[in-house]
Amino acid sequence: MNNNNNNGSINDYEEVKSRIHRYLISKTDFLKVKDSLNEDQLRLFVDRSVTSLCKEIEMEVSFENRARLIRELASAVMSLGPIRPFMEDNDVTEIMINGYKQVYIQKAGHILKTDVRFDDNAHLMHTIQKMLASSGSSRRVDESQPYVDFAMPDGSRINVIIPPCSIIGPIITIRKFSRDIGTVENLIELGTMSPQISTFLLAAVKAKLNIIFCGATGSGKTTMLNVLSRHIPEEERIITIEDTAELRLLQEHVVALQSKAVNIEGKGLVSIRDLFVNCLRMRPDRIIIGEVRGEEILDMIQSISSGHSGTMAIIHADSPEECFNRMITMMLMSGIRLSGDQIRRQIATSIDLIVYVELFMDGVRRVVNVTDLRFDRERDLATLEDVFVFVRDRIEDDGKVHGHWKMNRKLPSFHDKFVKRNVRLPEDFFSA
Repeated sequence: MNNNNNNGSINDYEEVKSRIHRYLISKTDFLKVKDSLNEDQLRLFVDRSVTSLCKEIEMEVSFENRARLIRELASAVMSLGPIRPFMEDNDVTEIMINGYKQVYIQKAGHILKTDVRFDDNAHLMHTIQKMLASSGSSRRVDESQPYVDFAMPDGSRINVIIPPCSIIGPIITIRKFSRDIGTVENLIELGTMSPQISTFLLAAVKAKLNIIFCGATGSGKTTMLNVLSRHIPEEERIITIEDTAELRLLQEHVVALQSKAVNIEGKGLVSIRDLFVNCLRMRPDRIIIGEVRGEEILDMIQSISSGHSGTMAIIHADSPEECFNRMITMMLMSGIRLSGDQIRRQIATSIDLIVYVELFMDGVRRVVNVTDLRFDRERDLATLEDVFVFVRDRIEDDGKVHGHWKMNRKLPSFHDKFVKRNVRLPEDFFSA
């Protein structure tokens, strides 16, 4: 692969970076020696590995990209400090650092206090700045901007808040991106959904249904959206809108947009709503919103009503009913001059499905409801009717949850979209 052009596409660079990373892990003793190397030694190790790989597969890398590769790969290791083992442990899903003395992790759904600590708050602050630098983002954190959200190259999402807003010192919350969950088969193996649910949701994506994923923090909403979005047809132009880049789509034609916080002068804010309004002029086939939390709900509902079907988004809510109520509240907060009934009608005629995901006490994330948001025109009434619902059978003493998914075989309100787009479900999946 020739990447000799300094102005080459980022995809080319990312592919080279991915190859170098795989080479380091599989063909060198990088994992064994990295903890014993200082930063200069680590950079030299990566530099030699790049040279070896280039010779082995006859790949050319520009001087500029070579320097960037070495800087990013070395920084990714050096920036993590004492929490590096937790970042490399696939069973750890969250890391919570409350000042330099306290480090908690979430493992198998349970929060545990660890013996790890930083030297002092200055050491913790130095680690934060290193992580920010290695993230490749232009975001910052200091006394004038004491909190920040950003994503690491592996997709992990990081929130930082520092004094004066934090009393106990710098606080870091890291939500790790799971590389082991990339397919619906992985979700079925983990007990997140049943084969029937996966068949139905994949058909819903292909039929361009408008789907809202909801749940509490850490319930697996983004992972679910990530996995299902990979089944969007390759020929479609996809635009993603996020506060922090978490979505990892595999399609080639993906345009990723990210909101922007105010600068040091208090100017330059670019909100999710701003990006959504702009993306409507970018000829999207699909729009995916990382999280809807405010006035952008109005533009999303109106764009769906005007023909932009296949929209997918995330909303924080504890049930499909609460999700529907939150959408109504956000619409009212936008200042739109419609009655509550008119807003309910507009939402119910725009959104097809609500998928509610929950983290259970046994550490398993499960789809609890796949809900059809119906609108009865004769009665002028919006109703929620489950297509699938998880029913708990029993809970063992150790917290293990046993249950099954119950299916409603009534024809859903959006069944005509399956027919219109020639998306076929197994015979007799629904009753007429």
